[in-house]
Amino acid sequence: MKLYEELCAYTPCNLQEEADRKVMMRYIKEFLNVYTRDNVYGHITSSPWIINADASKVLMIYHNIYNSWGWCGGHADGDRDLIHVALKEGREETGLKKLELLSESILAIDILPVPPHVKRGAFVSSHVHLNVTYLCQADERDTLCSKPDENSGVRWIAVEEINHYVTEEDMKPVYRKLVEKSRSLLLAG
Repeated sequence: MKLYEELCAYTPCNLQEEADRKVMMRYIKEFLNVYTRDNVYGHITSSPWIINADASKVLMIYHNIYNSWGWCGGHADGDRDLIHVALKEGREETGLKKLELLSESILAIDILPVPPHVKRGAFVSSHVHLNVTYLCQADERDTLCSKPDENSGVRWIAVEEINHYVTEEDMKPVYRKLVEKSRSLLLAG
């Protein structure tokens, strides 16, 4: 119930997060399999929001499924340590050897729609990801490499240029929120 308790203590930054928090808390209470893909309607995922040293750039990947640049992240697959999941996914999807967690506190929460698609030869029905994001930092000079079964590119993108790279319109407000929240945290810290 660690995530449930963290969500109880989490202060939403807007109406979207307030609504999503309620749904996520309800899901966690009602479904024993919310941490696995066995819950075909919605399951827990975790993402690192990876910034450079001065927070002027974010590390993004070109998603094969979405045909757009976006953040890293992945399924909990039974792992209830969502920080571990975020860091693991960030490293796997970018090739980073060093990825620093800047705060153990949740940066953001989002319920994200996933369209139907084929992955590794199997059809995946539309569903939602109950996503928890953590603020991370990496060195721009580190070597990057894609994970061909999931993405076909990795690059640092200037935060003011994110909208030029992202083709998923519904993700643009999410990324704006993450930029604003990460900058606020860094200024406060």
